[in-house]
Amino acid sequence: MAAVGGGVPLLTACGGSGDEKNEGTTTGRKLKGLLPAYVPSEAVTPDIPARNGSAIGFTTARPAGQLAVSVPEKLGKGGEVSIMAPLWGTSPGTGNAYWTAMDEAAGVKVKWQNQDGNVYGQKLGAVLASSNVPDAVVVPSWELNGKIPSAITNKFADLGPYLAGDKVKAYPNLAAIPTGAWQRAVFGGKLRGLPFPAESTPNIAPFYRPDVFEERGYQVPATTQEFYDLCKEMNAPRSKVWACGDMTWSAFAFFGVLAEKPHYWKLVDGKLVNRYETDEYLEALEWSRSLYSAGFVHPDVKAERGDQKNLFSSGRLMMYNADISDWYGATAVQRLADPKFTMAAMDIFAHDGGEPTLYAAPPSNIWCFVSEKADKRKIEEILALANFTAAPYGSREQRLKAYGVEGVHHTVKDGVIAKTEDGNNQVFATYEYIAGPAAFRAFPDHPDVAKGMVEWQQRQGAHTRKPLFYGMQVQEPARYAELNAQFEDLEKDIVRGRKKVSDMQQNVSDWRTRGGDKLRDWYKKLLDETGDSAS
Repeated sequence: MAAVGGGVPLLTACGGSGDEKNEGTTTGRKLKGLLPAYVPSEAVTPDIPARNGSAIGFTTARPAGQLAVSVPEKLGKGGEVSIMAPLWGTSPGTGNAYWTAMDEAAGVKVKWQNQDGNVYGQKLGAVLASSNVPDAVVVPSWELNGKIPSAITNKFADLGPYLAGDKVKAYPNLAAIPTGAWQRAVFGGKLRGLPFPAESTPNIAPFYRPDVFEERGYQVPATTQEFYDLCKEMNAPRSKVWACGDMTWSAFAFFGVLAEKPHYWKLVDGKLVNRYETDEYLEALEWSRSLYSAGFVHPDVKAERGDQKNLFSSGRLMMYNADISDWYGATAVQRLADPKFTMAAMDIFAHDGGEPTLYAAPPSNIWCFVSEKADKRKIEEILALANFTAAPYGSREQRLKAYGVEGVHHTVKDGVIAKTEDGNNQVFATYEYIAGPAAFRAFPDHPDVAKGMVEWQQRQGAHTRKPLFYGMQVQEPARYAELNAQFEDLEKDIVRGRKKVSDMQQNVSDWRTRGGDKLRDWYKKLLDETGDSAS
């Protein structure tokens, strides 16, 4: 369970008017009274158990007849619900065999309102500003900007009366969701979200090709200087080969930079210091900038076009960093043409060698919310569906959700699941984000990837510490909503040589006067009330 500081509930911070009832976080007895009981699932035993905050791992796929059953009785009553969720792909359209099978199995008919995941924030903002909100809406944490956090509090229902404490036991798969994931689903003092749990280990991995490294005698670097020197050795623009992509995300890890808000504070001699004010932050930008200025970064990456994963897979890029899920995605595609293709993630190191300083990731980052206008029957239908989608890997329910109908959308042979053409065209992650089980990585078609991924997480987890406000759903005052808006674009400009590091120092100075110092005071009051969750 995530750390919960303080002994009293805190629902607001700083005086004033407007949406301040939604500011701050919820802690202490108040929080404990909102959270569902935790009852771990015993339906399936993983091939690789979790350790140091990692996911659990699976390297095989059971035949249909050996799948566990986590929903023995259909909980849905046949009602219809509308759901808005992001979709990275082309919507299969109504009446397709996958959605029809899911409707029947869960007992809930879903009317999907999928939106392009690449511009989801724009659609989300418009929908939440209207009076026509679907019955359920998926909101990723990276879209918690502007007025969206306050809209969540004002537009979505309190699920506590249905799930708090032992009430969740009516939905066993929801009861098996770790407590920390539920804690992050508390907005404005109420349990409003159905969570999609995540590992607490870093999600950004620096990738390389072990087969190429071995063939050419390259050594995996253990310091940023070694990384730079390796780039110099392997860079060959005349041969259309560049050493790396944009390594800024990894640089933040190499230099021990604090995470994004609300975890971007640390205590130094009793004073809160923001990530943007730290030497580590500036040093990471300067190092990443040095890779660009030396010509090691592929020109398409510098121009912010193309796909780094494709450049890497095709051998035009020797190293890059991305979400750890790229490990499977790139491998699955490349092994169709080259069965010997391998990739791996190098262990994160401190910039000058030794053990790195890493910060634990939030225990959930995606939530599904139910409209405040939904009646009891509608809410119970959505919870029945969420209980189905939160089924563990290795269960009948999860197999259907992830792969569709056997013989139509996928086949299983020798412990390997393969999607058919219909599966590739219809089975997208539409249901994934309604609610999920404890984090897992399962790749029976490439078991070495599942093993490598989870073991990498376990090794990085040994160096991971909790930041301040870990696991808490902190809602900053609306007046600071745009305070940090310029940092990401300025980071890109600096590492690409369009701006100087001194421009960031000036931006930080401006940030302080525009509200950063007042935001610091707000967080200090919050910290005094909640206690220190860092360790």
